[in-house]
Amino acid sequence: MTLDDVPAVNALEQKLFPVDAWPLQMFFDELSQPETRRYLVAESSDGIVGYAGLMCIEPIADVQTIAVVPEYEGQGIGSTLLTGLIEEARRRRAADVLLEVRADNPRAQQLYVRFGFEQIHIRPRYYRDGVDALIMRLQLAANPEEGPQP
Repeated sequence: MTLDDVPAVNALEQKLFPVDAWPLQMFFDELSQPETRRYLVAESSDGIVGYAGLMCIEPIADVQTIAVVPEYEGQGIGSTLLTGLIEEARRRRAADVLLEVRADNPRAQQLYVRFGFEQIHIRPRYYRDGVDALIMRLQLAANPEEGPQP
């Protein structure tokens, strides 16, 4: 992701996460910290159709965000983005990758489980609309090969 991508990514953020969308400035702030952050975009002929971000402060990496336009779900874009984040976490020598996912988002949960993430905690009423967050962890040392499992 580059600074030029931020307006399009922010438009998607507002559309995909109307209750919990990041403010525009948050993307600029995240991109200004390359020593601890990495952001990716997925593009098609329609423009940006997905994005994802990672914060890594050794030994922990945290998936800050991951999103795919609904019309493009099921085409491997989320898997590709998540693979990129996990590869970056490994490159930065993280031992674990953490993430939060909405309890009412089984599709995302299934993706994370396929990659080896396990639920380790629940944050009750974490999201603004009262939905719980499931905290999930991928232990990189225990999962030497990133990628979805069959």
